[in-house]
Amino acid sequence: MQKHLEEHFSFVKEKKLLLAVSGGIDSMVLLSVFKKLALEIGVAHCNFQLRGHDSDADALFVKEQAQALQVPFFLQAFTTEDYANEHKVSIQVAARKLRYNWFAEVLLRENYDFIVTAHHLDDQVETFLIHLSRGTGLEGLVGIPAKNGNIMRPFLEISRAEIEVYAKENHISWREDASNASDKYVRNKIRHHIVPVLKELNPSFLTSFQNTLAHLQQAADLVTDSSERIFEKVALVEKETIKIDFKKLVRYDSYQAYLYQWLKEYGFTAWNDIYNLLEAQTGKHIFSSTHLLLKDRDFLLLSPKNKGEEEKVFYIEKINENLKFPLNVSLCKTDDILEPTNNSIFVDQNKLSFPLVVRKKQEGDYFYPSGMKGKKKLSKYFKDEKYSLLDKEKQWLLTSNNEIVWVIGKRADQRFLAQSNTKEIVKIELK
Repeated sequence: MQKHLEEHFSFVKEKKLLLAVSGGIDSMVLLSVFKKLALEIGVAHCNFQLRGHDSDADALFVKEQAQALQVPFFLQAFTTEDYANEHKVSIQVAARKLRYNWFAEVLLRENYDFIVTAHHLDDQVETFLIHLSRGTGLEGLVGIPAKNGNIMRPFLEISRAEIEVYAKENHISWREDASNASDKYVRNKIRHHIVPVLKELNPSFLTSFQNTLAHLQQAADLVTDSSERIFEKVALVEKETIKIDFKKLVRYDSYQAYLYQWLKEYGFTAWNDIYNLLEAQTGKHIFSSTHLLLKDRDFLLLSPKNKGEEEKVFYIEKINENLKFPLNVSLCKTDDILEPTNNSIFVDQNKLSFPLVVRKKQEGDYFYPSGMKGKKKLSKYFKDEKYSLLDKEKQWLLTSNNEIVWVIGKRADQRFLAQSNTKEIVKIELK
């Protein structure tokens, strides 16, 4: 076991490691092994307060073990049931979120490099079967990663049986969690009833399973490589927006699989609705919790959900006062009128009424586009300029007395522009 760690995790020799120790056999073996390797370690224990006195006794046991080994000890108690009820999640999900959030806090506060957990090969099997029973994509079958960011799981190639042998040979003490014997939880049902049958059918099941995981990971790598290659051919990233040319995409037989690969990280789950979006009318859209996917002519546009800026207004109180958010807009006096650009215009100060307001479009907006005769509805301007629905929602306007001075970054209003006889010229610039 120590040899395995030295071969595969030698990079941690100079690192500070925070061990997640519950008091059970797996984590107590983890603590013993890492202590023998003479690494700089600390112990973190979560008391989820789900088993009354037993939970408190676990915390005391781990604390005493850490003190005996003279390693730093960190303890956090959680009102797990209250959290689960408040956030409408299961106890298992609540416990996972609480502990990993706290681990991250301790890592940052105490300058640890990694959190180390005692997940092992049997845990891999159980997680695989849980995902399989609930329905999942390839990413749900490749197993728990041995290293994921600042989380390390060095025992993933070690079986529970090997851990038990090590514990007995090294006279390691641990505490039994009575809930592990119950079939109340899905994981325990799989552990007690399904995995034993698989091991009975194939005595080398764990070895076969490891080989299967390796093959699945290779397949996942192929999918990722292909997905990235096709993405470069059919998609374009413009600031925060991803623009997918689905006319090109549908030439590939597996276009739905590519969409799944690209969009799964953005919280989408209604996959049939997304696939049907390709045949929908322009303007049809689907929301995830964080993003908007919009059909716009021959494209799918993916962007972060607007966080309510369309309901907000931002003020510029006077000249020489810069607006930093939502755009970086500056006003300053100047003596010369230069050729205007998309990012700068020159206006007559005497035609401005302060405070100027930066806002989104409103019903009935119109302006007098520079270089054109007469006024134009903003909606007609958007249509003529081939704005997508997303572009319309993102466009900011600079207004004076609720009249458009500048469709920012696009077109100024003729009424406000400085002329050759203008005495007080103001340069307005988008930086």
